[in-house]
Amino acid sequence: MHRREFLGAATAAILAQGLPSAAAFGAMPPVPLKPMEVGLKISPGDDPEISIRRVREMGFNNTFFSVDHYLNHFSPDLAKRIGDLLAKYNLVLTTLEIISPGRTVWDFQSGPSTIGLVPPSMRAARIDGLRQASDFAKILGVNQIQAHCGFIPEFPGDPLYEGTVEAIRTVTAHCQGNGQYFLMETGQETPTTMSRMIRDVGLPNIGVGLDTANLILYGKANPVDAVDILGPHVRSIHAKDGLWPTNPDKLGKEVLIGTGLVDFKKVFTKLHSIGYTGAVSIERETSGPQQIADVAKEKIYLERVLSGVFAS
Repeated sequence: MHRREFLGAATAAILAQGLPSAAAFGAMPPVPLKPMEVGLKISPGDDPEISIRRVREMGFNNTFFSVDHYLNHFSPDLAKRIGDLLAKYNLVLTTLEIISPGRTVWDFQSGPSTIGLVPPSMRAARIDGLRQASDFAKILGVNQIQAHCGFIPEFPGDPLYEGTVEAIRTVTAHCQGNGQYFLMETGQETPTTMSRMIRDVGLPNIGVGLDTANLILYGKANPVDAVDILGPHVRSIHAKDGLWPTNPDKLGKEVLIGTGLVDFKKVFTKLHSIGYTGAVSIERETSGPQQIADVAKEKIYLERVLSGVFAS
């Protein structure tokens, strides 16, 4: 299975995070989320009701959408269909994420030339995809667009750096015009490199989607320490756990939340102390019945950790 095809057809039974969306269609909006409420990331697919219903059945009240499946097929009719389903199941949609188009390889060998907005050959097409997703999100009333920007060069003098800055600025400016934030998802770059990009893009609506495991899987940082650098810019969280890479050609291993190296209590405590109030979206990259079982366990684990954070 492609690393990003989780929660698709076979796993359309699980979903994630979101913002009020039904208001765009005159329906009663969902109850506002509590700070750091646990949600689920999903890929809605051809029959979004299957996935959206399952999110509610699993006890979540918010979801985060990966919408690569809809690229070049975004439309007001699709937005109405999804908005009506979110209203029907009383779910909040917080964020839309898109990675497409083009080949993407999640490793250290081909990743730098295939992921995000860094590869020059893919920039124009991916900027267009992000613009499409932003316009679609506007119809839904969602105010956050998220993406992996790629292996952003750590050296600002790298020949790829300025073009990457301009590409991210272009996307961020489009999102700004739609009243949205553009969030760079952590993973392929160090926190310092991402902080520099935020400064160099220089727009007020650029932020960070903190993936707690990706920082470890790519060998870039401990997420607890990353919050010290990126914390004020974090506007979404992918709750995920993992282990450091031991094969220099491959990413580290994603594991069940609570069995890896992420210290969720410390991460959440730091974010809570600086005022983070967004959702905490589970992202479990297994599939089928195992994914459903894992997500159920992870929901219990995270809610227990968060109850301790808020009680202290």
